Amino acid sequence: MTTHEASSSSSSKSKHWNYAVFLSFSGFDTRNGFTGHLHAALTDRGYQAYIDEDDLKKGEEIKEELFRVIEETRISIIVFSKSYADSSWCLDELVKIMECRYKLGQRVLPIFYDVDPSHVRNQNGDLAQAFQKHEEGIREEKDDEERKAKQERVKQWRKALTEAANLSGQHLQDNGREAKLIREIVGKIIPEWLPSANKLDVAKHPVGINSRVQDIIPYLSNGGSDVRMVGIWGMGGLGKTTLAKAVYNQIHQKFEFKSFLANVSEYDLVDLLETLVSDILELTAVKLTSVHQGISVIKKILQRACVLVIIDNVDKVEQLNAIAGNRDWFGPGSIIIITTRDERLLRKANMAVDKTYQLKAMNKEEALELFSWHAFGNRWPDEGYLELSKEFVSYCGGLPLALEVLGSSMIEKTLTEWKSEFEKLKKFPDWESKLDKLKKKSR
Repeated sequence: MTTHEASSSSSSKSKHWNYAVFLSFSGFDTRNGFTGHLHAALTDRGYQAYIDEDDLKKGEEIKEELFRVIEETRISIIVFSKSYADSSWCLDELVKIMECRYKLGQRVLPIFYDVDPSHVRNQNGDLAQAFQKHEEGIREEKDDEERKAKQERVKQWRKALTEAANLSGQHLQDNGREAKLIREIVGKIIPEWLPSANKLDVAKHPVGINSRVQDIIPYLSNGGSDVRMVGIWGMGGLGKTTLAKAVYNQIHQKFEFKSFLANVSEYDLVDLLETLVSDILELTAVKLTSVHQGISVIKKILQRACVLVIIDNVDKVEQLNAIAGNRDWFGPGSIIIITTRDERLLRKANMAVDKTYQLKAMNKEEALELFSWHAFGNRWPDEGYLELSKEFVSYCGGLPLALEVLGSSMIEKTLTEWKSEFEKLKKFPDWESKLDKLKKKSR
């Protein structure tokens, strides 16, 4: 790794990014076409993508604001088109982007839209006329200082164009490949460059999660290309959904198509199938008229696709049979993960479950650490609170949800208040009753 690469890598890890993608483009050529469609696809996928909505860019104040946005963006996509170099504004954006690539480790993806990359690199061909006009502007300048400033500005433009054109990019000629390229950018390139952007929010304090993820990973190996179905089961409050999210985060990059169907027990079957199809096809709105139609659509689009589907909080076998009724609905290498409280339900499904994983309660050490994070903001109780904390932890029975809710309810309370609260707890032998009261109180 070069010094520059090491510096960029280090900067990118420590930098706080407010936007995922910045789009630099000529509005005249591509706003209502390729760039507009790319922006829509990025936002539909959930990425914070910045696009300048105003073609009439004026004033240094606006430029400074735009430069600030570029500095706060993880990836810049530059859509080079035939009129890109006509715009001094676009070229100033480009200089700033390449500066951020060097100083901040920003990732840059050039798209050559119906323009030869060598023309961008050498500022000839399609770009020659634009630079002839820029050079004419320099010659017409009467003020010596202004002329020198313009010469330096054009020099920076040329340097930035050459550097950007030397990066690995995509050459798109006006031949109908737009939709395919947009899918590749949104579905493959951006997820690889922004792995964290596709991650699900697991837990503020993921105590004990990693070891359980490592327990499950071997269950997902099919030793070949078969479809794999794994069930995670256990009583409420154990963290089945949290575990499923953590597993998803670890393996999702291997799959082009994926869907996390959260809390399916709260939705009807048609809604669930619409969500699945929407996730896979990356569409914002899908309307199905029936479960039968949904199953037909799923089989049609997924039979050859390697997919990751997580079906969370299943409480009826009909839900499983509608979403994952048979192995031949999915392509080779697909993985289906189910979470449920009812192990028997896994045995009743049309599609046989390959492996089941019983999620068990936390051990005493894990439980005390999780409780402490929520009650004290540290992994260990404050001085004088250890024994009482152990009493609370024992009451929770190693259930993460109970530890989280009870711990959070004790923040900044005195030792006397802790003792009083624990006496009240004894009146609730069933922790779920107490949790319900605490949840209502916190609303």
